[in-house]
Amino acid sequence: MKHNGLTLGVLGGMGPAATAEFQRLLAVKAPATCDQEHPRMIVYSHTVTPDRTTYLLGKGPDPEPYLLEGLQTLIGWGADRLAVTCNTAHHFIDRFIEQGLISVPVIHIIEETVRTCRERSPQGAWLTATLGTMKTGLYQRHGAASGYRLRIPEPAMQEEIHVVTDLVKGGQQEEAGRRYHDIVERLWQIERIPVVLACTELPVAYQRAGLPPEMGISSLESLADGCIRELYKPL
Repeated sequence: MKHNGLTLGVLGGMGPAATAEFQRLLAVKAPATCDQEHPRMIVYSHTVTPDRTTYLLGKGPDPEPYLLEGLQTLIGWGADRLAVTCNTAHHFIDRFIEQGLISVPVIHIIEETVRTCRERSPQGAWLTATLGTMKTGLYQRHGAASGYRLRIPEPAMQEEIHVVTDLVKGGQQEEAGRRYHDIVERLWQIERIPVVLACTELPVAYQRAGLPPEMGISSLESLADGCIRELYKPL
């Protein structure tokens, strides 16, 4: 199937493993039968961007100028649509959109993930994310706007989940999987509903944890699905 000719600009490097997995998902999900039917894509692995959660917790430099520069660079390189492989970054990206600082549409990871949640688990899901994403209320707002029930883990468990994301960023994927398995099993003792992997490192940890694929709702996969839908729809 031929794509519609739009060029996707991906702002990645937050973190690199998540960006690589996103590219793999796009390649697997594309309805393509040859190289030429895969979508055009520009990937900017902007690894120098300061940590989003660290800043939101008042402990590090502001990532906002780096994010804006990265997005504007992709637009300058010819991107017609933008995707950002970091959930927490969308706290800043929403402001860019409101202020008219981005001239092309963003395929929004939070919107796409909540859409997937509603389709796959109408009864609700556990929200697991970085402390930064939890603090911004990004998912809570989008869930509430569509009447979707997101269960929030206790604060101590949110801290544990954040450690898992750092382990993936640090290349300790097996340890991340082991810890995440324990966290998710404890959540399922409270209520056995799917788990939203609302940090792009968490799908990597979930895979390593050996948990049931159907019980994990990946923000990274949801973003990939949204991109494929956008890149193959008629213009």
